[in-house]
Amino acid sequence: MSQLKTSTIAMLSGALSVVIGLVAFTLSWNFWDFWGGPIPGFQVLLYPGNLSLVYVWHPLFTEEINFWPKLALHMVGQFSLVACTTAVLTTMVRRWCSA
Repeated sequence: MSQLKTSTIAMLSGALSVVIGLVAFTLSWNFWDFWGGPIPGFQVLLYPGNLSLVYVWHPLFTEEINFWPKLALHMVGQFSLVACTTAVLTTMVRRWCSA
């Protein structure tokens, strides 16, 4: 298996998910009229961020916060959930492979 530490793999995958999420969000935002709605696959690519908005940030804040803070919270949730999930899965795979 890779010589990278679990935390390094988790941070890189979290950062990659934020980049992918920002690209998908930007494309969907700019081509909304062209596609008549969000781009295909938009909900799948941003699922971790959407989960954090609904179950973590929405109970803490009201729905009427501005766009940029909401996008920042969305990307923090995207990064956190993907990084934590990757860390858990990497640890499980490494333990299973070493046994």
